[in-house]
Amino acid sequence: MAKYIFITGGVVSSLGKGITAASLGRLLINRGLSIRMLKMDPYLNVDPGTMSPYQHGEVYVTDDGAETDLDLGHYERYTGQATSRKSNFTAGRIYWEVLRKERRGDYLGHTIQMIPHITDEIIASIRAVDEKGVDIVVAEIGGTVGDIEGLTFMEAIRQIGLEEGKDNVMYIHMTYVPYIKAAGEVKTKPSQQSVAKLREIGILPDALICRSEVPLSEEVRRKISLFCNVPYDAVIEEQDVQHTIYEVPLVLSEQGLDELVMVHFRMAKPPPKMNPWRRMVEIIKNPRATIRIGVVGKYSELQDAYKSLYEAISHGGIAHQVEVEIVKIAAEDIEAGRANQQLKDVAGILVPGGFGSRGVEGKIQAIRYARENQVPFFGICYGLQCAVIEFARNVCGLKDAHTTEINKDAPHPVVCLMEEQEKVVDLGATMRLGAWPCALREGSKAHAAYQSMAINERHRHRFEVNNAYRDQLEKAGLILSGLSPDGHLVEVVELADHPWFVATQFHPELKSQPLAPHPLFRDFIGAAVEFENV
Repeated sequence: MAKYIFITGGVVSSLGKGITAASLGRLLINRGLSIRMLKMDPYLNVDPGTMSPYQHGEVYVTDDGAETDLDLGHYERYTGQATSRKSNFTAGRIYWEVLRKERRGDYLGHTIQMIPHITDEIIASIRAVDEKGVDIVVAEIGGTVGDIEGLTFMEAIRQIGLEEGKDNVMYIHMTYVPYIKAAGEVKTKPSQQSVAKLREIGILPDALICRSEVPLSEEVRRKISLFCNVPYDAVIEEQDVQHTIYEVPLVLSEQGLDELVMVHFRMAKPPPKMNPWRRMVEIIKNPRATIRIGVVGKYSELQDAYKSLYEAISHGGIAHQVEVEIVKIAAEDIEAGRANQQLKDVAGILVPGGFGSRGVEGKIQAIRYARENQVPFFGICYGLQCAVIEFARNVCGLKDAHTTEINKDAPHPVVCLMEEQEKVVDLGATMRLGAWPCALREGSKAHAAYQSMAINERHRHRFEVNNAYRDQLEKAGLILSGLSPDGHLVEVVELADHPWFVATQFHPELKSQPLAPHPLFRDFIGAAVEFENV
């Protein structure tokens, strides 16, 4: 049976519990332990698939087709382990499952209650991650302690602690220690109250991780230890890092968090071997040059809307020991003629995935600029579809070519709804999702990047290149360099007479890691480095 670490948060949201959990996972793996990561979200949506990026950020897709919380992206990037649909569940999914069982009569006529039925379902979902050979499950609960929707989750992890015993369960609570600039001091009262709320529920934290903008003095840490009833050595300071979030595992290791876990669980494992991670962080902190990459998106003002994408771009920079400055260009600004100089000032242009009509013409204009001016270009999902539309309009001469997502009556629907999507009514979990195989064309840029003829990448889309226009597009010079194994779906397109012009229907950013940059992002940034001559 695996041991459990439960990570909760208090005071405010967005403390970085996901990065902290992922960092701890990295440290435990580097000590030779087998772990599984889990994120529990107390909101009532069944999954984040239908949620707006303005409220939730990106939707992270797993190999098995689950639409999940963006923290799973942190888990995969930091630990190097793939997650699955077992790795994330919401209150909505728990209630959905309980009600389905009630309708089937599984509860034999009993009155369905929050305790034990909802909490039992939560516990069962937690234990589902405890697979054979797993040493530790690291489980994060979204939101903050005291949130009404999170109470059943807190009760569930309290019950697991009771069932498994103190030696098999560890509670780590993350709080915010604010610095009041006018007073020139940090305040511990919010952390005290957060821990008090946790203790009311029946959970006594074994360690505190204190986020702060400034260093915490010994006096402050002793005060937190005393009033929160946590040993002084278990008060971990997590000050804001200066260069990169990939410093966090090193910071936590220096603070002794992983050693605390070993002592708590009475495990004898050697210190984590962090040299490859340290070398990677040093490359980020001391790059040999800087290049600028323009990301032309619909949600350019939202950092979390393209979280995995921005991380994958930085991973491509690590591969070439360069810092990548991401220039966020609003597609609507291009449409209005306000971003011409921004396009001229970048060494590469990337058009990411998305949905809807807002900014689509700006994306198409940006792609035309990249094609005609030999600027390295990378299109992803909607970016591929926009690249096909641009090529059809301006090279094939198909005026008014478009996608039926935007114009159902387009005279040249070069992008159309997938056949299996035509009768779909529900929006949640109904797209083409998860990892699918793809066959690459030998000699293509995609083949050169992967060094393989067969790949497997994750998808999240409803529309595809219209097969009725494939011959016309190819004759004009568009290379269909990646197809589904049956040849029915276009997965990768590129241009031969261009330094680097590649677009994919899948989302390669979802598989990129700092220690293993994705080959397409690596080569895209490499092309941008050559373009800039740095």
